[in-house]
Amino acid sequence: MKSHRYRVTLEHLAGKNADETLHAPLQFECSNHDDIFSIIDRAAAARLFEGDENTAFLVGLKLFSETMLTHRDDPLFAPLQGAFGEFMKGLKARTKPAI
Repeated sequence: MKSHRYRVTLEHLAGKNADETLHAPLQFECSNHDDIFSIIDRAAAARLFEGDENTAFLVGLKLFSETMLTHRDDPLFAPLQGAFGEFMKGLKARTKPAI
């Protein structure tokens, strides 16, 4: 199956405490069957969440769901299968473009 390829960078900008040591940036590459950018745009248009919270939620969700899909037979994900499917249906309904 063809996939979109992404490079994700996570930078630690501030800690809870002023004197906390910050972690070095983390960068990795991954694949996803969806165009994550178009999903973020649709969710922003639907006003799912505001600003960066919308983006963080959707990037995290898409990275998690792709891993769950890839390893769907792993017992670790068994308790989530039904509930996650229902959750995704609800999310898609809320972010569906208005006709």
